[in-house]
Amino acid sequence: MADTTPPRPMIEIKGLQKSFGGHQVLTGINLSVAEGNTCVILGGSGSGKTVLMKHMIGLLKPDAGQVIVDGEDVVPMGPEDLARVRHKYGMVFQAAALFDSMNVFENVAFPLREHREMSEEEIRTLVRSKLDLMGLSRAVEDKFPADLSGGMRKRVGLARAIVMNPKIVLYDEPTTGLDPITTDYVDEMILAAQRELGITSVVISHDIASAFNIANQIAFLSKGVILEQGPPEQVRASEHPTVKVFLETWFGKND
Repeated sequence: MADTTPPRPMIEIKGLQKSFGGHQVLTGINLSVAEGNTCVILGGSGSGKTVLMKHMIGLLKPDAGQVIVDGEDVVPMGPEDLARVRHKYGMVFQAAALFDSMNVFENVAFPLREHREMSEEEIRTLVRSKLDLMGLSRAVEDKFPADLSGGMRKRVGLARAIVMNPKIVLYDEPTTGLDPITTDYVDEMILAAQRELGITSVVISHDIASAFNIANQIAFLSKGVILEQGPPEQVRASEHPTVKVFLETWFGKND
């Protein structure tokens, strides 16, 4: 008989509130991301997506609420415990954030050299396995970021994010500024990381097509409030006026 036990939550956000200078940015956010799932936090500019992500890794402390990561509330943690929890994360930045002075191999190896005691042979084996997973050949190892296309830089960025085998990967607007073909490549690399490594992914995005391509779960955020969340088909069928107008910018011209 198949196991019907639902996956446990990897990230739970309960009653999260945050304001800056009297301006309420997050208003009672509740969100649960199951282990091994990809959750896309979808919304326009100024909706609070980045602020929410910063709470997930403890860069910001909320005014109220809990952020539970792998069973531990990070809100009351001090620097040492936060550093330990952050090792469970990988991060893919909007512009890849590669070191210009390092080649591809050294960029991906950097977290291992900083945080692990490993031989050069072990580092080489692990780095190459992650580059292979991202569809990057050995010929790329000696290239510098300036020599790579936007899509290849994103793939190197993800290889670096997963080289320490994190439980969670956060993606900050991963398809911003990319053409449709490159966007498809980036979507596939996110799906590959989930499929091959069982990683829990949280993606902040305003890219509707990409969101519905990769997500198990979508949370639609507007003005600091989650207006709709659930499987993609549930969010697409939402009757909330703000959600409908936002999604119609894509689905209205592609149905």
